[in-house]
Amino acid sequence: MLLSALRPVAGGGAAGGARRSVLARAGGGWRRWRRSRPFWGGLFTVLAGLEIAVLPLAPLKVMLHQGIAGIPSVLLALIMIVMGLAGWFAPHHRSLAGIVTALLACAALVMSNLGGFLIGTVLGIVGGGLMFAWRPLPTAAPAPPPPRGDTP
Repeated sequence: MLLSALRPVAGGGAAGGARRSVLARAGGGWRRWRRSRPFWGGLFTVLAGLEIAVLPLAPLKVMLHQGIAGIPSVLLALIMIVMGLAGWFAPHHRSLAGIVTALLACAALVMSNLGGFLIGTVLGIVGGGLMFAWRPLPTAAPAPPPPRGDTP
């Protein structure tokens, strides 16, 4: 069903062109949004937070053995998820979010089941580094006005 929207309509016509233009506009808007912020850094950071949060939220039988040690894991994971979302929705705070994410990922290594069995720590350090390193594209300077025909 989804692929049928991408196939050209038999006989061409305005229906096929309109359908393709709607898909092109939607894809262009998503691409523009994604390129205007540290998307991959935020995604890796959110995934790291989810990985670190999943282990202490295991079934109750496992959680009883963990005791109070599960609380820092959940808190670290929630803050990492918030930092990833901050990178997406407030890209002007990307440097702070990247540094905090990398520090939390290193802290999760000690405080939270080896940082989600090292997967969460590695994802968090990579995501924080990508957020910190991302720079917005420079805006194009306006073109100078054309010279006038009457020169002194």
